[in-house]
Amino acid sequence: MKIIKRQKPSFFFCMALVSLFVTLIGFAKTFIIPVTNGEFKAPLIIHIHGAFAFAWIILFLTQTSLIYFKNYKTHQLLGFIGFFISAGVMITMIPTGLHVVKRDLSQGIGEGSYSSLLGVITSGILFFSLVLIGILNRKHSETHKRFMLLSIIVVLWPAWFRFRHYFPSVPRPDIWFALILADSLIVVAWIWDKLKNGNIHPVLKYGGLFIIIEQSFEVWFFDCPIWRSIAKWLYGIL
Repeated sequence: MKIIKRQKPSFFFCMALVSLFVTLIGFAKTFIIPVTNGEFKAPLIIHIHGAFAFAWIILFLTQTSLIYFKNYKTHQLLGFIGFFISAGVMITMIPTGLHVVKRDLSQGIGEGSYSSLLGVITSGILFFSLVLIGILNRKHSETHKRFMLLSIIVVLWPAWFRFRHYFPSVPRPDIWFALILADSLIVVAWIWDKLKNGNIHPVLKYGGLFIIIEQSFEVWFFDCPIWRSIAKWLYGIL
């Protein structure tokens, strides 16, 4: 009797599972449980944005599963749907960011309320750019899947940042959770690529480095006078 040896799940499938768990844990206290209990009060657009973002996580998990089972046709079909999901994530980030500013202003947080909007917009542009470049490189699988992985890492930072609700005593959660912990997945990807393939693919090396630098820049300059002025101007025109 011939024993069929099953292929091990890919690194990208494992990262998709990690992304799903991070999302569920991160948003459990602030969104999932309150919604389940009927205690979450927010405009419809917040729910729509959450649905788009969660759909992107599920899509990444589905797509990596389809590759594992060699179902390439369905993978390609879902890829077209994925474009609209990613566009939905980016588009709904803007009204979501505006709502957060409005909410924070009403709670008396003050002028600093505007600053979060700029980070939301830059993250949305970065996320969609990675997806779009990944789609344009869909015929080059090694490049394509790495761009998609980076897009997942970018879209996960709000979930990582909400880990602060589990560890309220940790200082500077914007650094430890939304930067160091979130971007640690890039480092994990670098290590995997080096061990598995002998070198770090340029997409992961330079794309990952760009994300780390960009997010570090945001943390460093967040709510400085220039940052706040730009954010306030954006809020005014949007």
